[in-house]
Amino acid sequence: MKKWKDPLLLLSGIGISSIGGWIYLIALNLIVLDEWGSPVAVVMLYVLKPLAALITNGWAGSLIDRVNKRNLMAALDFFRAVLIAMLPFVSAEWWMYAVVLFINMGSAVFYPASMAYITTLIPSGNRQRFNALRGLIGSGAFLIGPGVAGLMFLMGTPTFALYINALALLLSGVITLFLPKLADGDPAHISGINWEMVKGDWRVVWGFSKKASYVMILYVLFTCMLVMTAVIDSLEAAFSKDVLHLSNSTYGYLVSIAGGGFVLGSLLNAAFSHKFHHMHLMGVGSVIVSIGYIVYAFSHGFLTIAIGFALLSFALAFATTGFETFYQEHIPVEIMGRVGSLYGLLEGVLVILLTVLIGLGAEVVSIRAAVAGGSIVMLGVTLVLWGAMRKNSWKKQLNYNSECYNK
Repeated sequence: MKKWKDPLLLLSGIGISSIGGWIYLIALNLIVLDEWGSPVAVVMLYVLKPLAALITNGWAGSLIDRVNKRNLMAALDFFRAVLIAMLPFVSAEWWMYAVVLFINMGSAVFYPASMAYITTLIPSGNRQRFNALRGLIGSGAFLIGPGVAGLMFLMGTPTFALYINALALLLSGVITLFLPKLADGDPAHISGINWEMVKGDWRVVWGFSKKASYVMILYVLFTCMLVMTAVIDSLEAAFSKDVLHLSNSTYGYLVSIAGGGFVLGSLLNAAFSHKFHHMHLMGVGSVIVSIGYIVYAFSHGFLTIAIGFALLSFALAFATTGFETFYQEHIPVEIMGRVGSLYGLLEGVLVILLTVLIGLGAEVVSIRAAVAGGSIVMLGVTLVLWGAMRKNSWKKQLNYNSECYNK
């Protein structure tokens, strides 16, 4: 238990922040809809997340790899807490979107910073178990967060829920400060971000990508799978209601089934993660996720779409744990912030472009054709990923890439 004291403390902070995140999302949607009276105003909130990634990911890695990551994570929690507490006072003004954009920018920096910190804090042999537990906490937050938000709406208002989320982030930041202050990968002092520094860091990432080409090919292929899930999910409600003609309550059941599948997968993953190699979780899990989307795309009734939802969410718990462990094991921690941020920039661009493309496909051809086409593309990507991992030389390739970087 002593060696798990700090990881459990970190997991508790992540859990509090995750539940607060769901409360924030639901409360903000309701506040904006009430104040502006327009569904478009709510849709604009979802555009701000990839936009924040595009603004921050080009330079965030330069900051992450040069400052103390524990202090940065705590500062970002405090920063977001203050901004969320401001939202009720500006919810009727256009610059409310600017505040939300800055909140999303903080979140975009937080994720790669936390990955680098976790990699340093958790020994190699315990990372897969830790990632599985983190996935379990995330799935629990998916179920608990909306329920807690509903109770808060009964007790007060969505504004009250925002204040609770701000307090949750403050608590998460305080918990983070109790974690050990680990040595940073790059001890160079940073007095400010400048263009020459950013360009130099881009060259570092490009040089690593060429030397560790096998690692980055697998990384990009899995990222493409995640991009396709986001793109197809953008048509989920329209597919369920306009194509399958499901009622609002039936569609709600589908979302619950997906959440239940992810929770079950996370539970089994946490219990048996030590028995599987992260490469197998990542490869096989991603193929099963894409098969779940294929079942979903070609379904004609509630039963088959429910099976597809349950299958893809169940497998996603294993696939993401495998990917996070792969990321921590095969990308050097001293450049992890820069690699994660720059490739996150690529992911954001792909999400925006492909979401627009699939939306046009749904308008020009049909929603089912767009969803089916996206699912087939995803299956092709994951089969290529799985095939690359099935090569007998993958262990040799990973070791070779690591040796090349060290030279």
